[in-house]
Formats: sequence, structure tokens, C-alpha cells
Amino acid sequence: MRILLIHSDYLKYKTKSKTRIAEKIEDEKKKGEFEDSLVVFTAVEKEDEKDPEAVVENAVVEVEDIMNKVKAENVVLYPYAHLSSSLSSPDAAKTILKGMESSLKDKGLQVQRVPFGWYKAFEVSCKGHPLSELSRTITAEKAEKKVEEEEEGEKSQFYIFQNGELIDPDEFQYDNRDFEKLVGYELGKLESTGEEPPHVRLMREKSLADYEPSADVGHLRWYPKGRLVRDLLADYVYNLVTERGAMPVETPIMYDLADDAIRVHAEKFGERQYRMGTKNKELMLRYACCFGAFRILADSFLTWKNLPVGMYELSTYSFRLEKKGEVVGLKRLRGFTMPDLHTVCRDVNHSMEEFEGQIDMCKQTGFDLGVNYEVIMRATRDFFEENKEWVYKASEKIGKPVLMEILPERKHYWIAKMDFAAMDYLGRPIENPTIQIDVESGERFGITYIDEEENEVNPIILHCSPTGSVERVICSLLEKTAIEMDEKPPMLPVWLTPTQVRVIPIAERHTEFALKIAEEIKANNIRVDVDDRHETVGKKIRNAGKEWAAYVIVIGDKELESDKITVNVRETNEKVETTVDELVQRIHAETEGMPFRKLPLPMKLANRVNF
Repeated sequence: MRILLIHSDYLKYKTKSKTRIAEKIEDEKKKGEFEDSLVVFTAVEKEDEKDPEAVVENAVVEVEDIMNKVKAENVVLYPYAHLSSSLSSPDAAKTILKGMESSLKDKGLQVQRVPFGWYKAFEVSCKGHPLSELSRTITAEKAEKKVEEEEEGEKSQFYIFQNGELIDPDEFQYDNRDFEKLVGYELGKLESTGEEPPHVRLMREKSLADYEPSADVGHLRWYPKGRLVRDLLADYVYNLVTERGAMPVETPIMYDLADDAIRVHAEKFGERQYRMGTKNKELMLRYACCFGAFRILADSFLTWKNLPVGMYELSTYSFRLEKKGEVVGLKRLRGFTMPDLHTVCRDVNHSMEEFEGQIDMCKQTGFDLGVNYEVIMRATRDFFEENKEWVYKASEKIGKPVLMEILPERKHYWIAKMDFAAMDYLGRPIENPTIQIDVESGERFGITYIDEEENEVNPIILHCSPTGSVERVICSLLEKTAIEMDEKPPMLPVWLTPTQVRVIPIAERHTEFALKIAEEIKANNIRVDVDDRHETVGKKIRNAGKEWAAYVIVIGDKELESDKITVNVRETNEKVETTVDELVQRIHAETEGMPFRKLPLPMKLANRVNF
């Protein structure tokens, strides 16, 4: 079942005509008006027919929970088929809606149910606070598990780890605003304001990416500059992991849920799955590269001498059916690009050794990208008690306070994980790199290796995304520029900047020389372009600034007669007199060790498409 919950000032509806599946109603039900209501737009799905009573029970739990938070006077159940493309039979839908109505009334709530199967005109006014628009997917299992956990009262314990000590978050002396906000969000003390983060404006303004209106929500179109940045980041992670011995592979994006191992693993992500069907199969689109990597490993002959074995894939794309109201810009998408590294280890102790090296790798990405990460270390209570010294050692590698979560028991495939998060302009975390110790998948997928005594053993597997999704990396970089805008000019790292050098001829007679300079720079593997448009010099310089060109050279009569050029340096806002060779050396020094790709646009701006 899919539901959309709107806390409304009012809802008005009026029936227009009935369909062949319309329920019989009295005249008074043909229109209605309800004030201060929690409107529950509801689509009952085929899957709900298997256990309608459980679906009703779980839906009621969810609605009651939201009612307690928003304190609305009424609940209005509104049949709304447009929330799903996999609808149940009309009889099943009416049974479940009537069941919800009855159960909510039994709990003492004021409940109204809008007629089923009628075409209706309606008007709704949303209150606009953070909880006024919520979407949920209800299954026969989801809410039941939630209720059990609440009844047991088992909750994670949170601490701040610093200098070998665990400190209560309420007693910790914060001197890092980003870390304080991360802790606040993790502990549920801070909520989203609902504002659009600035990177959404910037990704459009800089012609990197935009929403694709003809696709499902949460899927983007990428323009040449954005594609360049994505490709450079992909090259960067490829180099990072292959230098450490990982083997690149490529696997399918969809998998058959008839495969028991895949189905069980997929169920851990619940309603976040994209599913699709053929005549004989139920398929799901992958949300990471796990399935393909695990299937390759299961079909491989491994011995203790091979381990650790690293297998890497850049998933273009992975899919998660994020809730529509949660999808925003580059931060949260339904289709995204995930660098995914899986490392096969002998046992838990071996996985902890490899984990430490992957911490260094994740920290390196923050340094190379110029992004600050705040860190959360998570572990189950049993693992923490048995490996406390290692948990502390791993956390100390971060070099600053770490939020630590101790889970009462293992709910996922991992027993320990470390999450790295950048912070956005609005003070909210952007999940970036992650490392996880997986103790289930080796056995579930039939992955084995031969140990020293020739026994067949299921390995432990490390999951690691050294940067997090490529889209979130770009999100972090753009949000960082918004945060720092008052202190310095916004820009990307020079190795990621689409236009590393912009050459501007003052007059038409300077264009030929400007192009000569540009060709010389281009020959040294630097992205350079020439603004040969019929605009004033001032406007050309402003446009270069808007495009975040790292270096700008203005060519006039003086430059025609000299081997020196004057360069405007964006990062420092200074003007430097130098030679072309010296500028090339400077850029190479700044981009040393980073990947390079050629400019994917015409060198002359006059020849470019305006996206």
C-alpha cells in the first residue's frame, strides 16, 4: 500500500461521476469538507491482497503515529489510485479501506472515508510544516517489526568518542559546528527545514545537470560539463582502488527475485526497491553492485593465498525507490552512480585489518576533494564488547571526535560500519564514504575459499564506497562553495574544473594570438577555451567568473609584443604576471596525481550550444 499523508487546513471534495467499480453511497457522501485533518491519500496494491489484515494493522499504526505528532482533529481516508501502478482488485481495496476506517475509529479517532470508485474534484490546503507532507509504503511486515522493536524498547546507545573515552553527547563540549549538527541529526534533535539546498540552483546555473521531466522523479539529465565532472570522479575512484589491488568488473543492473539469496538480501531494503516484471519473472533493479559481485565470487575458485580479494564496480546506475518527497537535487536520487568495492577477507580479524586501510582510503578522498567529513562509527553491542580496543583504534584514525552508535543487536548484514558525512549549507549531513563488515553474504551467496588446512570456508566481506555516490560527491562540492562564498570565490578543485583556463581576446585582432596561446596550453593536457564572442571585455570576464574558470588570461596589445601574460587567479583573487610555461607548471603542480580528461566542448565559445 502507498499512502501520502497531508496535514491540511482543510479538504473539500465533490463527486462528479461514478466508475463501474464505484461503491454505493448516500447523497450526503457525495461531497464533504473537513478542517484541520490528516488526509491519507491511499492506493491499495496487489501485494496487499496476500495479507490484508496485516496491511490494515500496519497502516493504522503508521497513521496513528503521525496523528500523535501533528495533533490533527480528523483523519480523512481518501482513495487515490495514482500513487501506484500495481493496484489491487477493487473489492480488496474497499475491504482494506473499510478496515482502516473501523480500526482507527476503535482507537477513538474522528475518521471520515471518501467514497471509492468515483471521479471527484477536490481542494486541499497543506499546512506547510516539516511533518505536513509525508509518504509511506505499508507492507504486511514493515510496521509489525517496528511495533515489536518499540515494545521491546531496544534502542541504540550513542556516545562521542574522543581521546580514548566515551562521552555522553549531552555532556560533550562541542567546538566543531558541523560535528554538533551531525550529532543532532543522528539523535533526532534536529529536523530538516524543508528548504531547497543551494546545490540544486548551482547544478543548473553551472550547466552541470537538471531534472529530467520525462523520466521518473529522482533521475537527472547531465550536460557536457556535468558529465565531465562525473567521468573525472569515476576515473579518480578507479585509480584509487586499482592502485590498491582491486579488480574492476561489470555486472547487470537487474536481478531475478526467484534467487533466494538475492531475495533475502533485497528484503533488507524493503520498499526502497525498484521492481519490474516479465511474464515469468519478478525482477528488481540493483541498489548497489553487491549481487553481481557476489555471484562472480561464488563462481570463482579462491584460496587463502588469494585473500584479500578486491572486486570493484562503478554502477551506472543503481536504483533506490526513495520517497518522492525526499528526492532532492544531487543529494537524494532514485537513479545514481555508486563506486562499490567488495573485499573478501578470511575472517573477522582479517576484515578488521583491511577496514583500517580503507579508513585511510576514505580519508584520502576527503583530502583530494577538499571536503570535510564528520564520522560515525557503528557497531553491534556484541561486536563492540568483543572488539572494543579495535573499535577505539579505528575511531582514533579519524583524528578528531567521532559519533559512536552501539546497536543492541544485529539488524542488518553488517556488524560494524563507519560512515563519513559532509555537511550541506543548511547544516544537514550528506552521506559520503562508507565501510561495512558483512558477516552474512559469504554464506548466503555460497562464496567460499580453501583455507590452509584445505577446508572450505565462507569468508567475511567488506563493503566500501570510497567516496559515496558520484552525485553526492558533486553535491558536497557545490554545497561547500555555498558555505564558503563569503570567504573566497566559489570554485571546484582545479582538477575537476571544466574550464581550467579561459583566454579572453580584447579585440578581434587579438583572437588569433589568443587561440595560439590556448592551443599551446591545450597541448599540455589542460582544459582551455577562448571567449571569441562579440561582447565587451568586462562582460567576458564576468562570464568567466560565473563559470568558475580557475585561471583567466586577457590578451591585448601588450601581450602581442611580450612573452609574458597576466593571469587572473580565481582562488586568490590576485593578478599574476607569468609565462605560459610557468602557468602550465603551476596547474600541473595543483593537479598532480589527479585524472585528466579533455574539454568536451568547442574551444571557441562562439561555437557552443547554450544549454
